Amino acid sequence: MEKHQADKMIIEYLPKIYGFAVKKTFAYDEAEELSSDIVTEVYLSFLSAKEIVNPDGYVWRISEHVYSKFVSSKKKREGISIDGMDFPDDTTIMDEDSKAEIDLLRREIAFLTATRRKIVYSFYYENKPVSGIAKETGVPAGTVKWHLNKARKDLKEGFIMERKIGKLGIKPIEALGFSHSGTPGKNGGPEHYLKNKLNLNIVYSVYHEPKTLTEISEELGVTPVYIEDNVKELEANGFLVMTAGNRYTTYVEFNPETYSLEQSDKRLQKQTEVAELLVQEYVPMVRSAVADIKDIYIPSKNRELLESAAIFYAVSSKCGIPVKTDISRYRIKTLDGGNYTAYITIPSTQRDPDYVMSKIHPSYLVCGTMARWSEKYPTVYSWSSDTRYCSRKGAWENNLTSDYEYLYEFITGAIKDTPANKEKFDRLREREFLTTDNKVNIMVICGEHDEFFSKLPPLNEELKKNFADFALEQAMLISKDYPSQMRDLIVTYNVNNFIGRTVALMVLDILYENGTFRPLTEEEKVTSNLLMFCDKLPK
Repeated sequence: MEKHQADKMIIEYLPKIYGFAVKKTFAYDEAEELSSDIVTEVYLSFLSAKEIVNPDGYVWRISEHVYSKFVSSKKKREGISIDGMDFPDDTTIMDEDSKAEIDLLRREIAFLTATRRKIVYSFYYENKPVSGIAKETGVPAGTVKWHLNKARKDLKEGFIMERKIGKLGIKPIEALGFSHSGTPGKNGGPEHYLKNKLNLNIVYSVYHEPKTLTEISEELGVTPVYIEDNVKELEANGFLVMTAGNRYTTYVEFNPETYSLEQSDKRLQKQTEVAELLVQEYVPMVRSAVADIKDIYIPSKNRELLESAAIFYAVSSKCGIPVKTDISRYRIKTLDGGNYTAYITIPSTQRDPDYVMSKIHPSYLVCGTMARWSEKYPTVYSWSSDTRYCSRKGAWENNLTSDYEYLYEFITGAIKDTPANKEKFDRLREREFLTTDNKVNIMVICGEHDEFFSKLPPLNEELKKNFADFALEQAMLISKDYPSQMRDLIVTYNVNNFIGRTVALMVLDILYENGTFRPLTEEEKVTSNLLMFCDKLPK
C-alpha cells in the first residue's frame, strides 16, 4: 500500500482504535499505551499489505492480537488484571469464555463502592469470616452481610448490563492553557493539579451535570477504583465540590466548546467605542493625576512610560461596572495555599463559520494584574501587566518576588557585583531589570503603592451608565453557553470587566497610533506597564 493511502486510513481508524482500547482496559493510561501499540502494528501492516479487502476485519484482528500480547505482558510484569484491581493472578488453565467472565467480574467488582469492594475482596478472595471482616473494618457483622448481599445483586446486574462509555472516554478533552485570578499556591496555579489528563477529564466530566463517582467512571471509561484517589485529591483541593445525592460538581471555568464570532465582534466594536470615549474624557484626568509625581526613576527619562502604566492600571482596575453578586464560591482554595479562580482553555469551534469580522484586531491577551510584595523588605512592592507592549517573558510564573528583592538590595548597596552574588545578578540580567553595565532598567517610585494608585481617579458614574445596559445584555447572552452553576461568575466577570484590560489595551493602541505617545524602544519595553515601589531610588 502507498504511504499516502496508509496515512489516510490510519487517521480514519485512530478514534476507533482508541475506543477499542478504552473498552478493553477501563483505564486511561493503559488505554493510551494499548492504542499506541495497536496503531503502530496496524500502520506497519498497512504499509506492507498489497491489498486489504475488508479493512474493518483486518484492523480488528490486529487489535485483538495486540491486546492479547498486551494482557500477557501485563500479567508477566504485575500478576494482576489490567483494570487496576489488585487480585491474585489465576493459575488455572481457562478457556476464553471463562477468562472473559473473570475479567467481567473483576471489572464489576471495581465498580462497587470502596467499602463494599473491600468486604467482597476479604470474603471471597481472602476467605475471611464475616466476624473477622467486621472487626477489621469496624462495621457490624449484620452490615457486612448486608454489603455482601447488596454486592451480589449489583454484580449480577453488572453482568447483564452493557456499560456505556461516555464521550470523554472515547475522546478526552485537551487543555490548551491554564490561568487563574488570585494567589497561586506553593506548587503553582491550577495547572499543577489539572495538567494530569485524567484529573482534567474528571473535573470536566462534572462541569455540565453533577455526577457520582460511578457516573464519572462510566463517562471516562475507567473503573471507579482507578480514579478514587484522584477524586479525593481534587475534592480536597477545591476542584470538585460535593452536592446532593453524593454527586460532584465543579466551579472551575472552562470555555464553551463552541463560540459565536458575531457575538465577539459586537462586543469588541462596543469596547472600541468605549476606548475612544475614554481617550477623550478619562485619559487627560489620569495624566493630570500623575503629573506631580517627582520621586521616580525612569531609565530612559521618558515620563510617557509612567503615564502609560497609570492609564492601563486606571482603565483596567478603576473603571469596572459593579455587580452585587457573591462569587466567593468560585474561589479554589488548595492545600498548598492557593486561593484563586481557575480558568481552563479547551479547543473551541466557531458556530457561525460564515461570519466575517468587521475589522482585524490585534491580540488583547494580558497576564495580570500582577502584584508582588516582600515580607523581607516591607517597602518593596511591584505592579505589572504583561501585554504586547512589553518584552517580558514567562508571564506570572517568571515574575518572582525575589526579582524585586534582589534589585532592592542592589539599589541600597546591600549586594555588590561579586562572585558571591553571581546568581542574583544573573537573574536580574536575565530579566533585563539590570543591564550588563549595572544600570537599573525598570521604573522605580519612591513611596507607597497605595498612595500612588489612590491618586488615579475613578471613572465618572455617568459615563459608566452609557455602557452598563449593553454590558449586562452581552453578559447574559454569553452566560447561556455555560452550565447553570457557572452563570453568576460569567455574568459578574463580563459586566465588571467590560471596561477592563481589553479596553485598556485599546486605549494604549489609540495613544500610540495617534502620536500622543511616541513608539517604545526595546529598552523601554522591559518596563512598560511595570512599576516597582520602595523607599529608595536608584542612583
